[in-house]
Parts: sequence; structure tokens; C-alpha cells
Amino acid sequence: MTTEQPVQPGMPPEPLSPSDERMWAMIAHLGVFANLVSGFLGPVVPLLIYLIYRDRSRYVAYQSLQALIFQLIWWVGGGMLAGIMWALSGVLSAVVIGFLCMPLACAFSLIPLAALIYGLIGGLQANQGQDFKYWLIGDWVRGTLTG
Repeated sequence: MTTEQPVQPGMPPEPLSPSDERMWAMIAHLGVFANLVSGFLGPVVPLLIYLIYRDRSRYVAYQSLQALIFQLIWWVGGGMLAGIMWALSGVLSAVVIGFLCMPLACAFSLIPLAALIYGLIGGLQANQGQDFKYWLIGDWVRGTLTG
């Protein structure tokens, strides 16, 4: 890590070194694992990294914003969808049809697990300096940052 120097007013912030860029991008992707401890704080990690380093590294800004949006969609949204499916199965089990919905609820419960695995892959590739791009999210985020 580099030693931080105070930024003078009107001066652009010092860019990150390539190793620091890779490290912060990796941490942004691996923030999904914070959900295992808290259940919902995973998106805070890439959000903070984006807010702190967006002016110092386009790579870190891109990777952290991707990780944030990915976690909001797949972890938070997928977790809520799984919860709804289990609640629906529980209510409908009184009418027997809920038992038929339980395999579907089990399938939806795998969405957050898939998010952990995909986040791990993103973190590993970002640590290697590769331009990791989440499916369906990466191009949109890149367009948002450049437009």
C-alpha cells in the first residue's frame, strides 16, 4: 500500500497503484461475504469503496459499482424472493399445493449461494487485474460511468 499524502484543495487526488487497484476491486467483490455475517450489509462494502476511490481509479470505480448493483439484485432481491416463496409454500401447504411449491422454494434459496460464488469469481479475477464483468450488469455500469 502507498502512503497517503494530504490532498490540497484544487489538486486532483493521487491515483492508486496497480496493486492497490486490484486489492480494492477484489475487496469490493468479496464484500458479498459480509452478508453471511450480517445478512444485509454486503452492499455497504462496495458502496464505501466506490465513494472513496471513484476519483482515484476508474478500474476500482467500475468494479465496485458492478459489485454493488450485483449484490443489490442477486443477494437482497434473491433473498427476498426466496423468503416470499417459502412463505407462500408454508401458507399453501394447508391446501396441499404448498408441498408442490417447496422444490421451487428450494431452488430460489440457491440464488444467494450463487451470488456468493459469482462474487468470489469476480474478486479473484479482479485481484489478477482482469477486467471482470458481471453478466447483464457490466455493460450497463460501464455505460453509466462513461456517459
